[in-house]
Amino acid sequence: MEGSAAVTGLNPDYLLPSSRRASPFLHSYTSSRSSFHRKHSSPFFYKFQKKLRLPSFNARQAVSPISKEEKEVPDLDWDNLGFAIVPTDYMYVMKSSHGGDFSNGELQRFGNIELSPSAGVLNYGQGLFEGLKAYRKEDGSILLFRPEENALRMRSGAERMCMPSPTVDQFVEAVKATVAANKRWVPPSGKGSLYIRPLLMGSGAVLGLAPSPEYTFLIYVSPVGNYFKEGIAPINLVIEHELHRATPGGTGGVKTIGNYAAVLKAQSAAKAKGYSDVLYLDCVHKKYLEEVSSCNIFVVKGNVISTPAIKGTILPGITRKSIIDVARSLGYEVEERFVAVDELLEADEVFCTGTAVVVSPVGSVTYLGKRTSYGDGVGVVSQQLYSVLTRLQMGLIEDKMNWTVSLS
Repeated sequence: MEGSAAVTGLNPDYLLPSSRRASPFLHSYTSSRSSFHRKHSSPFFYKFQKKLRLPSFNARQAVSPISKEEKEVPDLDWDNLGFAIVPTDYMYVMKSSHGGDFSNGELQRFGNIELSPSAGVLNYGQGLFEGLKAYRKEDGSILLFRPEENALRMRSGAERMCMPSPTVDQFVEAVKATVAANKRWVPPSGKGSLYIRPLLMGSGAVLGLAPSPEYTFLIYVSPVGNYFKEGIAPINLVIEHELHRATPGGTGGVKTIGNYAAVLKAQSAAKAKGYSDVLYLDCVHKKYLEEVSSCNIFVVKGNVISTPAIKGTILPGITRKSIIDVARSLGYEVEERFVAVDELLEADEVFCTGTAVVVSPVGSVTYLGKRTSYGDGVGVVSQQLYSVLTRLQMGLIEDKMNWTVSLS
């Protein structure tokens, strides 16, 4: 590929070379894949495939020109997007050895990937992920929301998980390149967003418990609508008092993949009973709020908004951080501290925040079989904060916080 522009350029027509440029790219690509296969060509190497609607990529796909269909708007029902994977056109891949730097990232056709059965991520859970969104403005341009914050959080998590991580600049440029290559999948203004999923995983083969010898940074995207089927309508939570999401000194404060597998049992049981999700308590005193399965929690009483403090067991959510700043700018007093379950039950209003949910009002909380409800609809505070933040994310109001990044 032609220098650094192949990594950071934002025009997918240029990133995928013409027939005159295809030969050197193909040579570089196939040489790296041949080297990889020689290194791992044993009976223990196999193709790790998720059964998606698209086939796994190969060298021919990686250099194929953009088709006429790929320049057209996808045939999707933009008014009824859920939160589920929709295979798009391209993904971004970059590799590093243990102790080394990430380099030579490239766009590839979205599809299956290959991993050794003894990859660190499969055997020991050495993996992190991030989540952020791209929005289409009314004029057709595209905005990213605080991508540098995701980069910093991934670097913090990587240090805890003994992994190398892309620099902030590498992360942000990779996100820009991936969104630009998949720009036709960004929903029309007000119809949803393009969810961006960066992954960092130990992809090298390792048998004994040790850091992986190789790491892969990968980004894929999917157009999405509301995370909860209720949309902006209030959700119903149940408090889990037996199972716990995180422990002091553990990894609850970083976005490692194992944190999310651990909540599936309680979440599945809750949804089977008709609840939207689960709210977890601390594992020591079993009375202080921690977070919902994949989002932070806020409690409103009068003009005071309280949320559990970041103390190692709670993920430092970027939407959480943004909502705190927005709330203070609107005149609310925001407290980050221990919040007891009794305060939740006596609150005027409760809401959750997260990249996927943005701001989700809570209609009821059930604790030890007793249900507490909060009004008949969306609370005033929840609605105000949701409106300000989403309008800022979509470019409908002036970004005085300097949080958005524009793609031309």
